Parts: sequence; structure tokens; C-alpha cells
Amino acid sequence: MSTLDEIKYRAQAPTPPFFQKLKRVGFMVAAVGTAVLTAPGELPEILLTWAQHCLTGGIVLITVSQLVVDQDYSKLKMLS
Repeated sequence: MSTLDEIKYRAQAPTPPFFQKLKRVGFMVAAVGTAVLTAPGELPEILLTWAQHCLTGGIVLITVSQLVVDQDYSKLKMLS
């Protein structure tokens, strides 16, 4: 199985419940970072830096959580 096929398989496979919750947290963190970055007006540089880190961390958390595969589903796929 090629790397792209593996990523496609993992993206479409069911995600375990813990990682579904973790993905929601990632969405919230990324949303806060985006809201601060797109806020009108002047903001302190430290706040903008913090928002950039929140956005990056949220996106990484979402991506990793999406690509985790339920172990039972993975075993079923291997058998078929």
C-alpha cells in the first residue's frame, strides 16, 4: 500500500471516541487563534504570536486526531 493510499484509508476510517473529543478541542483552539488573528485593530505582538501558535497547534491536533484509526476497524480491513 502506497503512502497516499494509507493516508486516504486513514482519513476515511472511523476515529476512536477519545480522538474525536481531542479533534473537537483542536477545532476550538484553532478557532480561538483564528479569531485573535483576524480581530480588527492593533493587538500586542505577544498576543499575535500566541494566536499563531494556537492556530498551528490546533491544526496539528486536528490532523493527527483524524488520521488515528480504530484498532478493531484496522484488523477487519486487514482480514478482508
